[in-house]
Amino acid sequence: MLRLLSGFSGSNIDALSDQRMKYKRTPEERVSVGILGLRSKIPNSILAFKKKIYAKLRSKEMIERKSYAQCGEDIIIDFLLMWIGVNNVLYLDIGAHHPIWLSNTYFFYRKGHRGILIEPDEELCKNLREKRPADTVLNLAVGASGDSKMQMYVMTSRTLNTLDLTQAEQLQLAGRQHIEAILDVRCLGINEILLEYFEARVPNLVSLDIEGMDFDVLKAWDFSRFRPEVFCVETLTYSQNNEERKLTEIIDLMLDNGYQIYADTYVNTIFVCQNAWRKRTAHD
Repeated sequence: MLRLLSGFSGSNIDALSDQRMKYKRTPEERVSVGILGLRSKIPNSILAFKKKIYAKLRSKEMIERKSYAQCGEDIIIDFLLMWIGVNNVLYLDIGAHHPIWLSNTYFFYRKGHRGILIEPDEELCKNLREKRPADTVLNLAVGASGDSKMQMYVMTSRTLNTLDLTQAEQLQLAGRQHIEAILDVRCLGINEILLEYFEARVPNLVSLDIEGMDFDVLKAWDFSRFRPEVFCVETLTYSQNNEERKLTEIIDLMLDNGYQIYADTYVNTIFVCQNAWRKRTAHD
């Protein structure tokens, strides 16, 4: 039937029907017009369906690739981990602050990976536990060694909370930050934390941002026993008057311990373990 009608359109048959002195269409004519109309609609429907599916897939892809970090560090790290063959990511986020905003690890949480978040501010820990219930949240400050109490200086912007009194006073002198509160917090040494929570498996990714204490923690880190493939470390001092300084001593320390720079976003430096980098598999 379709082959027979391939040279006709619905308008052709309508015209023929009108010429028949306004007689009603026969059942055969009605079937023919219906088939022609359906045939003209099917391709457009399929095309619209394909476009709808593509739009949904594209939207999902864009959501999955959305960065939550300050300068896109999570997207860079995701590619790096893929490049060196790490598929099941275990992360350690020291100085987590917020579960999503400016987070170097939330991207991985959304992908189904898990880890440990460390934050000394109990109020911030409540939000971390609420928004990232599958992660382990530790209400701790991280130091070079030992188990002690330290004072944390809560700043106007809680992203700048610090255990370093000198840094807190400098922030306050700059004008826009004030010491809003001083809290006693538990401080546990980095190697004590690694032994307790990562003895069975070393984290693949470490995000470190603890306002003035980063160098001390890395200097104390037992790299002979715990060698994560990737570190993301804040290597720029905070400044309100464009007088920030690049912390080259952190970079030198990491290079001395067998890491190399993979990327630098000016605010953060991403380091990869040289051994893991040498063993990376080839990708097309």
